Amino acid sequence: MLRIVSWNINGLRSPLQGVVYQEPSNSAAMAMGRILDELDADIICLQETKVTRDVLTEPLAIVEGYNSYFSFSRNRSGYSGVATFCKDNTTPVAAEEGLSGLLATQNGDVGCYGNMDEFTQEELRALDSEGRALLTQHKICTWEGKERILTIINVYCPHADSGKPERLAFKMRFYRLLQIRAEALLAAGSHVIILGDLNTAHRPIDHWDAVNLECFEDDPGRKWMDCLLSNLGYQAGSHVGPFIDSYRCFQPKQEGAFTCWSAVTGARHLNYGSRLDYVLGDRTLVIDTFQASFLLPEVMGSDHCPVGAVLSVSSVPAKQCPPLCTRFLPEFAGTQLKILRFLVPLKQDPALEQSALQFSSQTRVQTRQNKACVRSARPRPSQGGSSRGQKNLKSYFQPSSSRLQASPDSELPSVPLTPKGALVTPKTLEVEAMAKVVEGQAKALETKDEKEVWTSFWKSVLGGPLPTPLCGGHKEPCVMRTVKKPGPNLGRRFYMCARPQGPPTDPSSRCNFFLWSRPS
Repeated sequence: MLRIVSWNINGLRSPLQGVVYQEPSNSAAMAMGRILDELDADIICLQETKVTRDVLTEPLAIVEGYNSYFSFSRNRSGYSGVATFCKDNTTPVAAEEGLSGLLATQNGDVGCYGNMDEFTQEELRALDSEGRALLTQHKICTWEGKERILTIINVYCPHADSGKPERLAFKMRFYRLLQIRAEALLAAGSHVIILGDLNTAHRPIDHWDAVNLECFEDDPGRKWMDCLLSNLGYQAGSHVGPFIDSYRCFQPKQEGAFTCWSAVTGARHLNYGSRLDYVLGDRTLVIDTFQASFLLPEVMGSDHCPVGAVLSVSSVPAKQCPPLCTRFLPEFAGTQLKILRFLVPLKQDPALEQSALQFSSQTRVQTRQNKACVRSARPRPSQGGSSRGQKNLKSYFQPSSSRLQASPDSELPSVPLTPKGALVTPKTLEVEAMAKVVEGQAKALETKDEKEVWTSFWKSVLGGPLPTPLCGGHKEPCVMRTVKKPGPNLGRRFYMCARPQGPPTDPSSRCNFFLWSRPS
């Protein structure tokens, strides 16, 4: 059996924080290994890793028992990125970053790019610059003993922001490039699995609020998926595309099967989400070898949950990892040179070395003589050297000639000072100590009274913070949020119901209460 899992982890370090927090003694490598082991898969595809090559650390990239492959964003740090971890017994025969072939190294690449004449070189480079696609090619063996080639395309498709129409165009061009590459691999005789975050909820059953969305089925992303997928009787129409949505193949009518929830609104608590993550396989592969397709909503650590599939095939591991494997990167392979390697001492002639030693000895003698002359020329204090009034260091540690007297306005009795040269007895010291304590307490009370006066003044001026309002639906304290969407209200704060988002018919879900925190 071959088990494959895909997970948008919303940052490679996010799931690690919980593991390391529970077991502080674990290193990052042990934590990463534990997460991979808990997913219990032969091939694990991660999306939205949010790491670039300059910040990728060896404990995150190289885990015992696995070989890993990364695709990084070229333009932005902490953005996008995908990674594939393969157990050593599923080592791929080839691996490649990107869909266009522009990032290929011609050594250990997957190949089969199809006809991309409709794209310019600049467009192809832009589509691959965000680190959204990674291909690994594996040799598999069916139960009949036949060997086949399986190409897994790990993708993190772009999100279409309604306020940025250019991103919708970018998303659709990425879809088109993905389809061309996948169909080219199929035409070359390889089985193909497309898996990852496609950032589109395909059908109304895959979205919690599809009935309230205008023109739901007219969305360009959904139309693209309609053309890519075969219906298999779970959708109206008779279109037969080259790929099958494996989850709907096994669970055609399962409602509430979501993979992504809003973390801000706590929508996961009431399963108020959408299905954006898929395992798509070519028709022959799904019908002949897929045994199950599943979701893992109980796995926490991200705003997405893992999805996966089980195939009735075995993997034939390659003898060595493809060149794209992270263990071959210079920073991890132990081949990086240190700067000390370039600082090699030069060999000198023995005569020159003896001359250099004699010159160094003469220089040290002359230096000592010069310092002695300078010291002898410095003026002594008796010779007028203290004309600027410079004091001896001990003068700063001598007792002061006068003591602080009690304030004339104070009602405390004045404590007589001990005359200079008078006999100091324990009784005298006790009296002086008590006077200092009383004087300190008086000053503290005076400071406290002054602080209270100022506190009362500022409270009267500012009035203090307003009480948190109660929501209209549940009469419970609200939560304050900040507008992050660009526009005239960017940065403004408002109050809303603190309950998690859920179906409008569910009384335990968030009500529609809204209130700006201060007048506009």
